[in-house]
Order: sequence, then C-alpha cells, then structure tokens
Amino acid sequence: MVVQSFSGRVQVQFMNAVPPNSASLIAALTGVLSDGGLLTEAEDLVRYSRDWSGDHFGRPLAVARPSSVEEMSALMRRCHAERIPVVPQGGLTGLVGAAVAADGNEVVVSLERMNRIRSISPIDFAMVVEAGCILEDAKRAAEESDCILPITFGAQGSCRIGGNVATNAGGFNVLRYGMTRDLVLGLEVVLADGRIWNGLKVLRKDNRGYDLKQVFIGSEGTLGIVTAAALKLFPRPTQIETALVGLRSVEDAMALYARARRGCSDLLTAFELILRGGIEITMREGKDFHEPLGKPYPAYVLIEVSSGGLIDLKDMLLSFLAGVEDLVEDGIVASTRAQGERLWLYREIMVERQGRGGRYLRTDVSVPISKLADFVTDALFELGRARPDALPVTYGHVGDGNIHLNVVPPEGMAAEAIEHLFEEAEAEIFAVVDRYGGSISAEHGIGRVKQRAFLDRVDPVALDLAAGIKDAIDPRHILSNGRILASASALDYR
Repeated sequence: MVVQSFSGRVQVQFMNAVPPNSASLIAALTGVLSDGGLLTEAEDLVRYSRDWSGDHFGRPLAVARPSSVEEMSALMRRCHAERIPVVPQGGLTGLVGAAVAADGNEVVVSLERMNRIRSISPIDFAMVVEAGCILEDAKRAAEESDCILPITFGAQGSCRIGGNVATNAGGFNVLRYGMTRDLVLGLEVVLADGRIWNGLKVLRKDNRGYDLKQVFIGSEGTLGIVTAAALKLFPRPTQIETALVGLRSVEDAMALYARARRGCSDLLTAFELILRGGIEITMREGKDFHEPLGKPYPAYVLIEVSSGGLIDLKDMLLSFLAGVEDLVEDGIVASTRAQGERLWLYREIMVERQGRGGRYLRTDVSVPISKLADFVTDALFELGRARPDALPVTYGHVGDGNIHLNVVPPEGMAAEAIEHLFEEAEAEIFAVVDRYGGSISAEHGIGRVKQRAFLDRVDPVALDLAAGIKDAIDPRHILSNGRILASASALDYR
C-alpha cells in the first residue's frame, strides 16, 4: 500500500504488479458477455477505479458488467478456468478498500446492470431485488407498496443492495430493525466456479440445516457474488417524530438512552450521539445552520420515534421528554417532517464536511453499550495525550454501541506526516477498544484497510475456520483475494 497524488487529493493506492499476460486474460473474457458487458479502454475504467471516500484507488485490468445471473455464471466459469482474479463492485461507497481493484491485476465485476426489482409482496412483507439495484430505488419501491425497507444511511442514493449484503451494512435504524444480516430472508449467489446457489426464498421460518446465506452476508465478496436478495419489509410508518436534545455529558446521553428504550419501547427508531465539535462543523460548513438550541452543550442526541396505527406519537415523545428533565438541558421537537429532516442535517452535514475537503482517519468501533461513555472518555484522553495536534470528531449510533471516532489532521500537514498521524491515532484508539472488549469494525468491514489490525487480533481458531471456508468455496482464491484474509500469495498470514 502506497500513498500517491490523484486529482489533487492524497489517496491510498493498492499496488500489485500488472500481470505479463494481461492481454491474454482479457482476450479470454471476450464474447462471454452481451454487448457493452466488457470494458477495457482506459477512459472507461476511470469511474470504477476509486471509491467514494477518494482515499483508495486501483486501476482494473478490465470491467465486466453481466446483465443476468446466467451471464454472471458464465463469466465466473471462465474466470475460474483461466484463474483470472476478480473483485465484485457495487456502488463504491465502502470505506475499507474492499471493492477497489488491486492496481492492474484484477477484473472488476460490476453489478450495475443487474438492477431489477423482481417482486414485492406486501402480504409476505418481502421483496426480491437484484444486487445492482440502488438502495434508494429499492426503498422507494417498497414505499409504493405501503412498506418500508429500513436500511438507511447517507450513501443510500448510490450504494447497491449487493454491497449492502456483502458488507452487512448498518446505518441509523439498526437500533430498531437490526443490521442488513437481520433483514435478509434469502440470497442468490454465483460461486467462484460459476455455480449458482439459489437460496432465494421469503420464508420467515426455515430450519433445514445450515443457514448458508449467513456465510455470504458480510463476506465482502470473498466467498461468492451476491446477485439477488430477498429482504424483509415492514409496515410503512404513518407518524415520524424527531427531537434534538442537549446534555451535559456522554454519561447523561447513555442514561437517557436507557430510559428511552423503556419509555419509548420498540417505537424508538434512532438514537444518535453527536459531541459539540460535530455541531460546530455543521454550523461552520452548512449554509444557514446556526446554534440549534439556546446555548452550546457538550453532547447532543438526535432521537427519532416512528409508528403507524392509532398511537399519538408526538404526545408520547413530549411526555417522555418531560420526564427526563434531570438529564436533558434543552431540546427541540420538530413540528413538521421537514423540520425533522433539517435536524438530521446537523448530523449529515457534519459527516460530509468533517475532513475539510481532505483526508481524515475514519474509525468505526463498537463496545458494550454499558461501557460506551467510559470508552469515549478514555479514547479521547489517550488520543489527546498522544496527538494533541489532531482534531477528533465523535458521533455514533449509540443504541447499538457503535462510535465513529474520526481524526482530522491539522491544516497544511504534509502527506507523510498525515500517514504517521493516522497510524498513531488508530493505534491509540484501537488499544482502548481492546481494553473494553470491543470491535475495531462495527459496520464498515475489514477489506484491505483494516486487515492488519484484524489479523493481529483475531482468535487463531476463528482464523483457521475462516481460512477453511475460503479454501472450500474459492479454492483458487480468485474472489477478492487479499480482503479480510491475507493474500493467498502470503506464506503465512496467521
């Protein structure tokens, strides 16, 4: 992994030697796909070469774009026979470099032409969607059937369903609906050798042996290529209420969460923590965004509740907030849905603009919910002690123990110094995560970026089992080689 300048930005590029037989590898794929299915010209490959973050870049050997599961099967049979390395790619919104090609050494398999919604059943509360379907399009289709697909996060306008499944995507609504893993009823997967596993079903109860779909969910494209998914739907809420409250501390925020889980019951959809620094980013970077409450507070929480039926949801939320005045210093409850969406922008603008237009360290950790306040205090202390020149930006989905403690370098810092800062800051944060028995990746995955940290920490038995699964399903290691587990060319990654 090296750092290079690309389009005025400093980026991480994953370098592999271009195979000497690259022309013959491309020739082997010619004719497998329908017209427009194989891209090889340099100008056509550019948009498949870097991810949303702008930090990871790798030029594909070629881009294959199958338009059906049958074409995907034929493509993978050829790649398996010719030992052509591939990396599946969705919307390129991941943050760990999993879907970016090893430079000049892998064929990108884009799912963008497999984007159909195959079926929606408002009685089964289920939909079957192809992997290349953009999440927002799938959500809109569900709403047209008076349902919701609850996977929700900032990149939903460009991420694709297959990537959501392959990375076990999280987001704002995990507190109520769970991770993507909890929403998948069945999968259709093309294996490395081209075989099609048809595990598509909308059954809620099916206890026939191993639940094979779980092997592929969260596997980051290393075990098979998801081509379609059957997903759970839920009744579309007729009421959504949003509040932003200010608190004295993260400890008070967590005490509020414990009471909200009981007071708002299962109607609590989101509970998002933002420290003061994040609000200041939004006020600085967002047009016409001012102090949201009467004065600044050390911590803020976005609370959202939703329901259908005959419940008076606003009265319930106001009653709950009236009973927690010992914790809540001030707050605002949106009077309209538009006002609620504007309150959410305090979080979304902060996420988009936190890096000042340059690189910043993204961490995505989780600890037991009961330990989250202590973790934030200790992690910020250790980071401040080791790197007082860094700007920490802290926020997260605290209802599931997930904190994003990101690090922004000082303005004008040289690229080499930034890399050193990121390495040191990440080590400090991960050391605190370890002390609290947490995870270095709550929802972003491992990919390439977190591989070393993952391998340094993984239980040896778990690693043996994972390697055995990889060897059994992809014995030639042509699928996303070097993601999660070390490259097959490594002599020893244990």
